[in-house]
Amino acid sequence: MAVKGLNRPVIPFMAYLLAAILLAMTPAICLIPLVDSVEVWQGLEANTRDLRAQTESGILLSMGLVDTGLKLFDNTLNHEMEEAFGPVVAEYERAEGNPGAMDLSRVREELDGRMEIYIINESGVIEYTTYLPELGYDFREIPYFYDRITEIRLGGFFSADRVVAGIPTGEFRKYAYLPSPDHRYLLELGLAPSEFHESRMALKYGDAVRELVNLNPEILKIRIFDCLGTRIVGEECPDDDRRLSLVRQAYRERTTLEVENATARELTRYLFVDLSDNDYASDMSMVVELTYTTKAAEEKVAGMFARQGGVLLFGFALIGCLCAVAMHSLIRPVRNFVEDVDLIASGDLDHPVRVGGSEELVHLGESVSAMVGSLKETIQRVRASEEAIIRHSHTLEEQVRERTADLEESNRMTTLLLDIMRHDISNANNVANLYADLLATEIEEEAEAELLRRAKAGLAKSIEIARDVNTIQHIEGGLPSPGPVDLDRIIRAEIERSPGARITYTGRPVEVLADDLLSEVFTNLIGNAVKFGGPEVGITIRVEELGEEVVVSVEDDGPGIPDAVKPRLFERLSRGTYKESGTGLGLYICRMLITRYGGEIRVEDRPEGGTAIRFSLRRAGTGGEP
Repeated sequence: MAVKGLNRPVIPFMAYLLAAILLAMTPAICLIPLVDSVEVWQGLEANTRDLRAQTESGILLSMGLVDTGLKLFDNTLNHEMEEAFGPVVAEYERAEGNPGAMDLSRVREELDGRMEIYIINESGVIEYTTYLPELGYDFREIPYFYDRITEIRLGGFFSADRVVAGIPTGEFRKYAYLPSPDHRYLLELGLAPSEFHESRMALKYGDAVRELVNLNPEILKIRIFDCLGTRIVGEECPDDDRRLSLVRQAYRERTTLEVENATARELTRYLFVDLSDNDYASDMSMVVELTYTTKAAEEKVAGMFARQGGVLLFGFALIGCLCAVAMHSLIRPVRNFVEDVDLIASGDLDHPVRVGGSEELVHLGESVSAMVGSLKETIQRVRASEEAIIRHSHTLEEQVRERTADLEESNRMTTLLLDIMRHDISNANNVANLYADLLATEIEEEAEAELLRRAKAGLAKSIEIARDVNTIQHIEGGLPSPGPVDLDRIIRAEIERSPGARITYTGRPVEVLADDLLSEVFTNLIGNAVKFGGPEVGITIRVEELGEEVVVSVEDDGPGIPDAVKPRLFERLSRGTYKESGTGLGLYICRMLITRYGGEIRVEDRPEGGTAIRFSLRRAGTGGEP
């Protein structure tokens, strides 16, 4: 075969490879703007974190300064409240240490009605007070506060508290404490807010932090909560219950928590502001909730990536055009080569191979030409072999047809013999059983009667085998698809055919997917229960409707089934360990039928003794019906 193009200039394949490498490096250069974008994005994130840190640091500092100012103001009321304890202690001593005998209303009037009086017992409960809304409050609900006031009660010294919100009512008061002379009670005074409200309200936590918040455009809202989780600054939110749990967690753990809402593009941080002071019973610490928006930063990043992406797309488009031109020149000789090979592959083995370009392609064309020549010779040999194979296949097909005809004839003969055996053996068994019943009325001697009973038992087993073989033949021979069958009717019919059995059944009509052979399942299960449990065995049949399934249980209070037998109970020719064991086909047939109906069958032990055989059936009319 001639090879065209051998006189054309031969270009080494390395030249093409070098061009490909140069083109492959071009996209890498385009990645430089992408790297710059990533660096800018990282810098933007760092600036955002720094701004948040500065804002939060300023908030902590501002709240600390406001608390210091409020503390100075609160301390100006200490001397007045310490002197106010004089009438209270005098009244306690007049009542000889019995708070119930104290005239607290008179003492309150003596203090010009400006202070409320509280008497807290050793259990931390407000037992007596002039301010009834807080009567009976138990400070043990706030363990750290209860421990503090207990320390004051046992210590014997005056202790002033801060202006705080009353726990039961939320009203702001200036509180102070003094133990009773006998240390059995803690005396408490609460100065009404009207005495200091206007002066103290000049300092507010919200005003102190709002200026800092306004400097950070990413903050959407700010809220401040006290140690009890009460919101003192900010508006109510729809999900306040969830947020309140985070506030209490931040206060309990005395740390900062962070929650991100990717859907709303928001970041919420809960800052714990430690304002605790061992000089006061109340903890003034707070939790600041800051909600940041991430939309602005994300939009900046998205815009930056969009611009860089446009540049990259333009660069890739330009490089793609250059690559297309280069690849066209590179693959044109290859395309010609492929076209020639396709023509050869289609059967034109005399078509010449055109090759140009690299030296390697020229050598490849020569190799293909040599291969085509060898292929011609191989095809000739293959055709000769095909003719021999065709002749042999005709002979083999004839042998297969002969074997198939013999097998079909053998199958027909087997079926005929099974039908004859089932019919004739069944008739012979029935006649022999009838004569055995007649003979039983004539025999009087016990030995002869025992032999007759054994003969009848053998006949019964033979009848059972014939019935089982007949059932298996019906199943294996193919039956129509399962259809709607009244389960209640079949169960009641089987009960009527077993008059000597003690059967309990209280079902109602329900249709399942089965056929007339379903009665064989109940015949075998009831027969096994009577056979192994004796005529006095109690049998219970239950039907449970569970959606698209119906679960049937046949239970008895007989001797039960040994654990060693249960794993192979439903296998073919599997028998029990009792002398009454049958052919070993009954439960195997039950499993074949239930499986055919699309259900499952299993054996269980009854807690009160005995055996329970349970199987499931598909309910008709629920989508499982064919």
